[in-house]
Amino acid sequence: MTKITNEAEALAAQARVEALLKRPLSPDAAVQIALLKNRGLQASFNELGVSEATYVQASLPPSPTVSLGRSALLGGGAFEVERQLMIGLFELATLPQRAAVAQQEFRAAQFRTAEAVLSLGAEARRQYYRAIAANQQVVFLQQALATAETASQLAKQLGETGALNKLEQAREHAFYQELGAQLAQARIDQKVERERLIRQLGLWGRDINFTLPSNLPPLPSRLASQKDVESEALARRVDLQALRNDLNAVAGQYSLDVIQSVVSDIELVEGSSFGKSTTINEDGEVEIEKEKSRTRGIEASFTIPIFDFGESTRRGAQEAYMAAANRLAELAVNVRSQAREAYVVYRGKYDLARHYQGRVLPLQKRIQDEALLQYSGMLVDVSQLIIDARTRILSNVDAINARRDFWIAATDLKAALVGGLGSGGESGGETTTAAAGGEAAAAGH
Repeated sequence: MTKITNEAEALAAQARVEALLKRPLSPDAAVQIALLKNRGLQASFNELGVSEATYVQASLPPSPTVSLGRSALLGGGAFEVERQLMIGLFELATLPQRAAVAQQEFRAAQFRTAEAVLSLGAEARRQYYRAIAANQQVVFLQQALATAETASQLAKQLGETGALNKLEQAREHAFYQELGAQLAQARIDQKVERERLIRQLGLWGRDINFTLPSNLPPLPSRLASQKDVESEALARRVDLQALRNDLNAVAGQYSLDVIQSVVSDIELVEGSSFGKSTTINEDGEVEIEKEKSRTRGIEASFTIPIFDFGESTRRGAQEAYMAAANRLAELAVNVRSQAREAYVVYRGKYDLARHYQGRVLPLQKRIQDEALLQYSGMLVDVSQLIIDARTRILSNVDAINARRDFWIAATDLKAALVGGLGSGGESGGETTTAAAGGEAAAAGH
């Protein structure tokens, strides 16, 4: 994670990115590239810099105000010049409180920037797994299409010899065409997922020609424990920390608002004025007379509580504080639920992926092998062979999606504990649902 502020830092970041792109991307490398190249994240760093400047400005004593004035007096070309130097004593007296409020606001901005970093890293990791899964599906469907093409050609040859009737030939040809359509859609999805990954990484130009691994990572042998996920999330979530600092800032501002509802400002004033006038004496000579005076004192301005005695200001400050407190309480409730939900999905996706890997796919392979043997012995017709092949293809696609969804769920679990969850869970669910819908439609052909 680097804030790029000059050309040297930009060149160093680009060199690091190019080094990472020389070999197939890993999940961690994808996250590193996103943190270095994504301009949206750099904009978040710039916004944090603005918050820091505001905090520094609020922690400084008030600047004095200089007032200059010149007025002409009636008659004789006389004029008067007035100079004043004013310092706000009220601002000076409340400096510690205002600095404390600004500090809390800056800390909240820091946590929000950290949330942006975590959110970008999590989404880059999710998209990485989606892109690899799309690649893997294309490779598998290409292999299945090659097998179907061979079977279709064989069916045509058998039909020419009269060993296969026209209905069975048509079924073989239709199965081949269906697979071709599914492969075409898979190639579209492959390009779309890759472009989405490119956007997350912030790449352009020749950098987009990176390579990805051919397969998703294998399932881990052990899972993370469910112990104390709620307390861990409450302690570590950066968005919760940001709202806590927001609440502290509002509490500090509440005290200032209560004071300002009565006293508007108090100023220390020091100034001087001098006048100049011209007169003509008895001898007809012009005489210039100068008059100078110096003033020093305190000026105070007060709010006269004619209508509400400052009650509306205090009421507004109190409501702002309660709104911040309620937002914090709401997020604390949601954080607990999100942590539990993320672990349930994480555990469930792992069990589902293991089920496909350990049971469904081996059974489908066994069914296909037995069907081929029986087809060779003329014990089953080609329609049963096609049904079994179609079922095996869909099971393999489902298995790829199940492993993809597990790794996305693992990313969501980490985000639910530390921050950066965003809409990752919902988007992942939409992807899975869309994929399942497409597979169901394919199965219905």
